[in-house]
Amino acid sequence: MPPDHDHADDRTPTVGARAAIGSILAFWAFYCAIATLRSAVLGFDDPLDLLARRLVVTAASMAISAAMWLLLRRAERAGPARALGLAALLSIPAALGYATVNQRMFAETVPAVQVGADRVPGTDRGPFALIADGAVNGYFFFAAWAALYMALAFAAEGRAAERRSARFRAAAQSAELRALRYQVNPHFLFNTLNSLSALVMTGRPDAAERMILNLSTFFRSSLAGDPVADTPLADEIALQRLYLAIEAVRFPDRILLVEDIADAVADACVPGLILQPLIENAVKHGVSRTRRPVTIAIRAWSEDGMLALSVTDDAPAAPAPLPPAERGTGIGLRNVADRLAARFGHRARCRAGALGDGGYAATIVMPLVRAG
Repeated sequence: MPPDHDHADDRTPTVGARAAIGSILAFWAFYCAIATLRSAVLGFDDPLDLLARRLVVTAASMAISAAMWLLLRRAERAGPARALGLAALLSIPAALGYATVNQRMFAETVPAVQVGADRVPGTDRGPFALIADGAVNGYFFFAAWAALYMALAFAAEGRAAERRSARFRAAAQSAELRALRYQVNPHFLFNTLNSLSALVMTGRPDAAERMILNLSTFFRSSLAGDPVADTPLADEIALQRLYLAIEAVRFPDRILLVEDIADAVADACVPGLILQPLIENAVKHGVSRTRRPVTIAIRAWSEDGMLALSVTDDAPAAPAPLPPAERGTGIGLRNVADRLAARFGHRARCRAGALGDGGYAATIVMPLVRAG
């Protein structure tokens, strides 16, 4: 099985080799530049010779810092306290190494007191005393670089944690969208199988065969797409036409479809099957409860830079309150609202209600996502 690249990235050091080496080069190059400038201001003799010696000390310091990095990167994930403690400890032998190289490089200059990488005229001191003096200065140099490196490491770890959190949020959202999308197909299949059973029981095999063919085409089209991905609005409406063709077998001459799609949103994309529950409701609560033709209208337009979709029907209102068994449960509208919330958060909304002169309207407003 190939490795999971995301998890493999989580196991790698949080500061890459390029960044670590870059910090070493930059830190000690700055040190060398400051020491050289200081030497020039103080007017030391033979500045080129001092510069050559200082470059050797700088190169040695870079090598020592690189060795520290190889050890520190193992402690990056041990937590700030342990990592900083290890950095403080490693700075001690690093400072002694720096001081030893520094003393050897400048031991042949005129007798003087050691100050960093330079020497100023003064009283002679023994080599061990000079190394001890240099190690004190060197300790702060290496501790400063280690603190810089650990700051980079913790910042990189913070960014990695943010990326992991974003992946987890995306995975959770994807799972939620898939679950909500898959609620649509079983609901529709249940209703369609009931209709198919009725056709068979009433001796209408030709109509049942047409419904089976249309049903097969519908599910092949609806299941082919990624449940998480958006689909072109034109494809979504074409799928609803196919659904209504299936229902037209059960309700012949009672379904009239009107489409009104504004040119400004012709290339829009929507969550797949987002209109399905609304069309189902129009058939279930409108077409099935009257004997006259019912017009179902699908409209799409732009509203304040958002995409607005509506499904309306003109079925007459029920003359009396429906019994509880015939009232809707609101599952379809709740599914639409939940999918919109999972996909767009608070930027999308769904509202529905009866019209004053009969019929019902459901309207979705969501961010306008264009194809491509």
